[in-house]
Amino acid sequence: MTGRDRFLTALRRQQPDRVPVWELIVNEPVIRALHGPGISYPDFAELEDLDGVTVFESQRTESLDPCTVRDEWGIVWRTDEPGIPYRIDGPIHTLADLDRYRPPDPDADHRLADLERAVQRFGGQRAIVFLSHEAFEFSHYLYGMDNLLMAYAVEPEIVERLARIVTDYKTRVCERAAEIGADVLLTGDDYANRKGPIMSPAHFRRFCLPYLAELVATAHRCGKPFIKHTDGRLWPILDDMVDAGIDAIDPLEPIAGMDIGEAKRRYGDRIALCGNVDCGELLSRGTPEQVVEAVKETIAKASPGGGHILASSNSIHPAVEPGNYRAMVQAAREFGRYPIDERLVADYAARSYIDRYTD
Repeated sequence: MTGRDRFLTALRRQQPDRVPVWELIVNEPVIRALHGPGISYPDFAELEDLDGVTVFESQRTESLDPCTVRDEWGIVWRTDEPGIPYRIDGPIHTLADLDRYRPPDPDADHRLADLERAVQRFGGQRAIVFLSHEAFEFSHYLYGMDNLLMAYAVEPEIVERLARIVTDYKTRVCERAAEIGADVLLTGDDYANRKGPIMSPAHFRRFCLPYLAELVATAHRCGKPFIKHTDGRLWPILDDMVDAGIDAIDPLEPIAGMDIGEAKRRYGDRIALCGNVDCGELLSRGTPEQVVEAVKETIAKASPGGGHILASSNSIHPAVEPGNYRAMVQAAREFGRYPIDERLVADYAARSYIDRYTD
């Protein structure tokens, strides 16, 4: 099987030849540590023989100072060590700003340049996962998280106007991505932290769920499977997300109480599961031997019968020990061959490696 075949078979909740290995994001410090300077993420995906590759929308930026840029949305980002950008301001502060605001052009020629290169390089061999967003994340980038959550309660019309701007743009970009050759569409809005959803379930159903459903419908209309990425403790809203028609959930953060075995029992007949080897503690501070044990447990819980793509619980961020990432990938390939060893399942499915970090 090619990596693409393996990945798409798992998304159909079927068994490939082995459990696919993929990662939503791999940050440059880990790439450099494993393969030296000057290696790009596409190079890394090839060197590590990943079954899927993630591609972002291409953005042009205006430099404000050596560490700060403004993107095409008017959002200001700062990048400090170790190289991860974070939002520091957005273009909308008042209702007058919203009235004047115009989003970027989703049909701009440069918008999908990185995707076009990925299709040329990996098409037919590795699953090309195009990362986009729904209403929630870009609404708070534009307006500010505190402002947006307050508006849920007191100014819902602002929330809905922002959501419409973002959703119309992202829908069009996803349509174009599907036409160009993306194999999978994914949205990355994080709805929760380790304790629970950032908003109430009622606000989620009013202000987030309809726009998630629109992007899912867009993917399916284009003949593409849809992965929903969100961190955090999702149990209060996961029924709603599954009912929206998602094909898979990523990454099921175990330290937030998202046991992948429980998710498999509840939803394995409806969605595929991506994840969920802990990257906050285990991959950052554990030993390779502990990582192997966690991979074996994750496979035992999520992989039998198919429908599982092995990945971390969020991303391979700069604090991840490169050797631990390598141990995770190697263990996935050693223990993830189908049919999954029944003795492995019997020995590991009832374990909980994450307990050492949550007690």
